[in-house]
Amino acid sequence: MISCTEFIPAYSELFKFLQQKGGKPAVIAFWQYLSDSFLGNLRNLAAEKGLAGCFEYWSHTLAEEAADFRMTLDQDSFRIEMRACPSKGRLLAAGHLQPYSDYCRHCDLLYRRVLEPLGFEYELDLSQSDQAKCLLVVRDRRR
Repeated sequence: MISCTEFIPAYSELFKFLQQKGGKPAVIAFWQYLSDSFLGNLRNLAAEKGLAGCFEYWSHTLAEEAADFRMTLDQDSFRIEMRACPSKGRLLAAGHLQPYSDYCRHCDLLYRRVLEPLGFEYELDLSQSDQAKCLLVVRDRRR
């Protein structure tokens, strides 16, 4: 089994390989496949529990990744302030490779693809992704 420290650079390199072979559409198709195939747990939690389901999902996944983050949940929104993304941080620290230029966009597509069809508004600010920081805000528009 591949370790997390090996997986993240391999993931980034795979995105670059896919783009070289099939352009950006190949990368997007791969991300869509991942979202459709492996995020059923997020889909189920969000459909059943709304924003609280989002909080539950990311509480587990971000703790596993040992991310430096702050999550907040209120009646109107769920927010993740990512202060130090371990994936992007590891890529930025690796002097021997250049991260895939749109690496952080995989999070945008994967999770947006799950949440928007359920009636959620999904906003991801990647303006500080070059520092391994981002801000996610999810709002429930089903009300």
